[in-house]
Amino acid sequence: MAVNKNPTVRQRRLGRLLRDLRNAADRTLAEAAEELQCAESKMSRIEAAQSGVRPLDLRVLLDYYGVDDQALRARLQELARHGRERGWWSQYEDTLKSAYADYIALEWDASDLYVVEAGLIPGLLQTPAYTEAVIREQRPDKADDFDYVQEQVKVRGQRRQVFARSAPLRLWSIITESSLSHGVGGSDVMREQLDYLAKQAAETNIQVQVLPSAAAINSALHGPFGILSFPEPAETDVVYADGLIDTVYYEEPAQVEIFTTLFRRLNSEALPVEESITRIRAAIQEMD
Repeated sequence: MAVNKNPTVRQRRLGRLLRDLRNAADRTLAEAAEELQCAESKMSRIEAAQSGVRPLDLRVLLDYYGVDDQALRARLQELARHGRERGWWSQYEDTLKSAYADYIALEWDASDLYVVEAGLIPGLLQTPAYTEAVIREQRPDKADDFDYVQEQVKVRGQRRQVFARSAPLRLWSIITESSLSHGVGGSDVMREQLDYLAKQAAETNIQVQVLPSAAAINSALHGPFGILSFPEPAETDVVYADGLIDTVYYEEPAQVEIFTTLFRRLNSEALPVEESITRIRAAIQEMD
């Protein structure tokens, strides 16, 4: 079987889950390979997402690992069956950074997203005009490239389809108070953005909290990050941290726990949801 040199996020998640289930069952790679009647190198490639796994082989492994949870088995089978599918975002693969495409895939499969923004409104809660202004500021080299800018705006808009799923994404976002007063795109763009943010914050599956500028914990923010959780408990959370050059992903439990702890601290220091909406509305009034 050919080696998959460019695995999708779903394939990597499947490989990681199979590795975790094997470890939980206290089985070695060699023992799993013997059960599957294959070379140990094949098992290694499956867990590294360098090879796919056939439905029959997957059932054998799950039986061997003692996985009785039917919902989990179905989820793993779905990941294996649709692992090579790259979703609607693949049509933009020529212009999207691979890390961004990976993030969109994770976001699409996630059940919950906990996001912290240090200076902007979260992408899923942005208006098209605000998004356009952000892109032009962040990429001055592309500011005059109309097609590029509009494509990025379109992609960000399509990401909001996660709220239209049969099981909508649950979003919990914490934004800094300073982000409410930044003049991104000018006063008209900001007024429209803040009004939209306040309305979205009233949705049952969307929580928005404002972190006051006076809160000392602002000094603990090293940049924006998000924590993605998935439908099945067996799937570990994934953290992404945005930098100027690239996005870094953290999947090891100890790493994820650092960000989870920080999010809990920010959650306790930020204004409650209703007070946050009031603060957003006040920011609109302050622009008049």
